[in-house]
Amino acid sequence: MAKKIHIIGGGLAGSEAAWQAANRDIKVIIHEMRREGKTTFAHNTDTLAELVCSNSFRSDDHENSAIGCLHEEMRKLGSLIIKCADNNKVPAGGALAMDRDDFSKEVQHNLENHNNIEIIREEIEDINNNDWNTIIASGPLTSDSLSSSIRKLTGEDHLSFFDAIAPIIHKDSIDFDKAWFQSRYDKGTGKDYINCPMTKEQYYEFVDDLINGDKTEFKEWEKDTPYFDGCLPIEVMAERGKDTLAYGPMKPVGLTNPHDPDVKPFAIVQLRQDNKLGTIYNIVGFQTKLKYGAQEQIFRKIPGLENAEFARLGGIHRNTFINSPKILDNTLKFSNASNIRIAGQITGVEGYVESAAMGLLAGLFYSNELNNIDNIIPPETTMIGSLLNHITCCHNTDVDDKKSFQPMNINFGLVPPLKERVKKKERKNAYTKRALEDIIIWKDQINTI
Repeated sequence: MAKKIHIIGGGLAGSEAAWQAANRDIKVIIHEMRREGKTTFAHNTDTLAELVCSNSFRSDDHENSAIGCLHEEMRKLGSLIIKCADNNKVPAGGALAMDRDDFSKEVQHNLENHNNIEIIREEIEDINNNDWNTIIASGPLTSDSLSSSIRKLTGEDHLSFFDAIAPIIHKDSIDFDKAWFQSRYDKGTGKDYINCPMTKEQYYEFVDDLINGDKTEFKEWEKDTPYFDGCLPIEVMAERGKDTLAYGPMKPVGLTNPHDPDVKPFAIVQLRQDNKLGTIYNIVGFQTKLKYGAQEQIFRKIPGLENAEFARLGGIHRNTFINSPKILDNTLKFSNASNIRIAGQITGVEGYVESAAMGLLAGLFYSNELNNIDNIIPPETTMIGSLLNHITCCHNTDVDDKKSFQPMNINFGLVPPLKERVKKKERKNAYTKRALEDIIIWKDQINTI
């Protein structure tokens, strides 16, 4: 086989796969369908690695959180996505959040200026009639034609679920006589979030408005599609119980209103910085399927947001993933098409970083194959290895039942139990310490073959 890989899709996974392969002396062609006059309903630009939903990679605590540990593993493995995130950080408490535009531009700049990478702006509609070395990284917004081609390759239907986008607000339209800056429990710099307090009466009126607000209607073929629990629309959470939000994204703990320090708010809406300039903020946890008019009306009832100007309103889109445990081997290769691998959210991982992590592995595995190097699978004790195991092994799951395999964020429930007894409060740290020790061992193994 020629030492060349065609990558379909220039999102987070495709960009990371390209970087890993190109740095291992493999020629890479990225085929990205987004270009002038051609985009998707969720993208705003044609820049590679555009962040469509949140601008946060979630917690960066590599000692006590699974996602933070995954960040650190990817740093150690030379991840382009994490490097560019680190270079474009914005204040977000203990989270790794970034200026979304600068982040994407830096990813694209690195790829455009790599000697082994070529970027072609075109849509690939069929992957069944070529003998390319291919990585499909088309993401959850895969076009209908390519989806049909993948479905033909797999021999079965895709699984789909709904994902939602939170609105973004211009900072200078927020009333700081009511809102204030503070991180929960003063983590990070102690003032990374904008907080908008609600009384009990305001909260319950707000919940009623969410439940009764005018919402996007689904097409007939979409009605049985479930939501992914990690990205539920705010109004769907509200429908599960009127106190759900007060114990979830609107919980008031760890915060004190400096405008009225003796009165504890019943609920608090938080906004997180969305760009490096600090001019726009997204409403944390407020993914929504409310129609635009309803969003403006209801969200302006939040104290401090009465005159809010929206840089972007929320939305909802349908995501797609394959039944990976049934279809892929443990190097992300299709069982019935040895020249095709798949990466990113379409594999059944959920989240920006998890998607990029699968891109990293797809690029690494394919490069090794083309360089005649045996692949070594990352240990399940690492976060990246446990994710790979989830989508390719799926313990105690009947993989013939398409409903049995569901998207998953990285979490400690995916990693094997600790061999030694550890106190419960020390367990997370023990998991991450083991993972980071084992990723170094694995990195040394794959770099010395």
